[in-house]
Amino acid sequence: MPTFTLDGQRLAYTVHGAGPRVVVLLHGLLFSQRMHERLAEALAERGNRVVTLDLLGHGESDRPLEMWRYSMPEFAREVIALLDHLGVPEAVVLGTSLGANVTLEVADAAPERLRGMVIEMPVLDNALLGCAIAFTPLMAALTVGEPAMRAVARIARAIPRLPWQADIVLDAVRQDPAPSAAVLQGLFFGRTAPPRARRRQMRTPTLVIGHQHDVVHPFSDAGELAAELPEARLLQAGSLLELRVAPARLTREIAAFVDDCWKPRRARKRAVAS
Repeated sequence: MPTFTLDGQRLAYTVHGAGPRVVVLLHGLLFSQRMHERLAEALAERGNRVVTLDLLGHGESDRPLEMWRYSMPEFAREVIALLDHLGVPEAVVLGTSLGANVTLEVADAAPERLRGMVIEMPVLDNALLGCAIAFTPLMAALTVGEPAMRAVARIARAIPRLPWQADIVLDAVRQDPAPSAAVLQGLFFGRTAPPRARRRQMRTPTLVIGHQHDVVHPFSDAGELAAELPEARLLQAGSLLELRVAPARLTREIAAFVDDCWKPRRARKRAVAS
């Protein structure tokens, strides 16, 4: 797995396919780049060079214990550094959950590097209570209950590889709990996303994907974000798992959006106007 270094920390990535049309895929919290493996393969088959990245503290990237290293703006800096490392002036960036918010931070910090963005399951204002309910016990388990969680990780690592959908979940459990706790603590005390006023100024073409019945990723957040962004449209997924277990429809929509992003900008503007 290729890597590059930022601030002395090693970041791992994988390239699927080839060509000038670059798409970067960003995983969810405590997951790894394997989360988007199937989508990366599908988009690569359609003529894109697809790069999946393990953000710091995740997957095969380094996992330092200092919580100050983990924040949405810092994760965005890693994405921009990846583009620099690859010599890529601009890309379409797709992020899920944590990755969705990181993508918004990339748009805030370096909009000129984005050809388009796909925001799947953003975590914004309406998710605050759900996130507190879901992640506070997990953070406590990873810190106060670290010895027990370390034993669970050892057991998980002894389990043979499972089918992909189950194994990407087990990968998160296999990790040493201390760096995972640092990730959660860093994010807990940092900003969740660029402020609403900043989001309203983002003119990057955007596909927002959300679904119903999820307190951590409420559909209302996806809807409000699509309304805030001047060049966004909203796509409703059937469930949290659709893109992972029955991906055909959403993959077609994402691939078509990527195709549109890589059209010459004048042609794309004429198509939007018509």
